[in-house]
Amino acid sequence: MIIQTGMRTDIPAFYSEWLINRIKEGFVLVRNPYNPSQVTRYSLSPEVVDLIAFCTKNPAPMFPRMEYLKPYGQYWFVTITPYGKDVEPNVPDKQIVMEDFKTLSDMVGVDSVGWRYDPIFVDPEHSVEWHISQFEEMAQNLAGYTHSCVISFIDIYKKVRRNLPKAREVFQEDRLTIGKAFIEIARAHDMVIRPCAEGKSLEAYGADCSGCMTVKTFENALHANLDVPKRGKNQRNGECACLLGTDIGAYNTCGHLCKYCYANANPALVKKNMLNHNPDSPFLLGELTPEDVIHEARQESWLDGQMRLEI
Repeated sequence: MIIQTGMRTDIPAFYSEWLINRIKEGFVLVRNPYNPSQVTRYSLSPEVVDLIAFCTKNPAPMFPRMEYLKPYGQYWFVTITPYGKDVEPNVPDKQIVMEDFKTLSDMVGVDSVGWRYDPIFVDPEHSVEWHISQFEEMAQNLAGYTHSCVISFIDIYKKVRRNLPKAREVFQEDRLTIGKAFIEIARAHDMVIRPCAEGKSLEAYGADCSGCMTVKTFENALHANLDVPKRGKNQRNGECACLLGTDIGAYNTCGHLCKYCYANANPALVKKNMLNHNPDSPFLLGELTPEDVIHEARQESWLDGQMRLEI
């Protein structure tokens, strides 16, 4: 099975000690975000966890602890954008993160890392031309360290509108202009553009619109085939084809405080939660209570045991 760590928060950046403590103890407890008294216990044994998937904007805090991840397959999405502190207040400078990306790629292998340039929004400061220029510079820097770049355009949720009022939906004409330019730039640097939940409008120009965090993504990282049961596949409606499911993070805990973030309600709550984080707890946030009902997750390896021919 696949353990996800990054759909609700950034564990490598802020909670790497906690994750390693969980790996050492062999399990993690996760609250249902919509019914907090319902708790799922996941084993972290490499016998049932085939791969741990990360989404981060700062992988460096995990580097001293990478030894503990060696028993698992790994896939890392690292988001690197050219926005400033007015948009991403606590994200390290892009030059630092790009160097850390290259270090990570050397550690885990080029098939186990993907670059995310998202979300893309357009305003007077961040024009279509600005995005294309920034992307070209960054793609040149990262060439040879990944074969994949995921892009998406901003979704204006209520909390995004509140935190980033200058952002607007990206018009279809601008989406095509940016997308086509990114595809050509990526191709020149041996990368494929993978739009995230953006439909198939860029497929005709050379984008891979099959999804970004798919079974194939993980198989390429593992250099093995996976037999994923139907219950493990993403069942969301819409354009997303990714394998999501099990996530061990918690909402309202990401200290990057990006203005476009969907996973944080407000900075004050995040700061409060981060202060209450206990790296020795089985939960990323909080402790076990008498009201909690613990459910043991049904887990099994998805490796199919068949040898894979690498071409």
